Amino acid sequence: MKDQIPPLYAGTVTKYVFIESYKATPDDIAARAYEVSGGVMIKETCFGLQVTGPEDEVERVIAHIRAFDPAHIYVKDRGFPPGDPRRCRANLGGARPGYFGHEYEMGFIRRIAVGLEKLDESPIQSDKMEGSAAPEGLSVKRLVELIEQEA
Repeated sequence: MKDQIPPLYAGTVTKYVFIESYKATPDDIAARAYEVSGGVMIKETCFGLQVTGPEDEVERVIAHIRAFDPAHIYVKDRGFPPGDPRRCRANLGGARPGYFGHEYEMGFIRRIAVGLEKLDESPIQSDKMEGSAAPEGLSVKRLVELIEQEA
């Protein structure tokens, strides 16, 4: 059995902050994070930041960052804190396997941003929705009938 590796940052969370913005760079969001960082650790990366610390503090810092450009700044959990010997490239050599996934994700993030911006441009008008009848379409009952016919 392998030796147990003690947790480096017990009781903390680590989140990635990705940026794909025409308004800001990773340096800009790093500066915003440092403004309110308090007791969290911030690590700048080529795609944005890693933020490690107590969960409530990390969420506070991320909320401050995202307020700048919410349609172009994305957050995702990281399973290991920075420097963890199980995943750190200083110990493993080469790029950490997850970075290839980040590179792939960054390729389609701008499409997500376009969709988020369009949602902001044309909000659903709730007053029109309240008085309207249910849209016509396939009822649940009819769907069940069709499924049973095919089975």
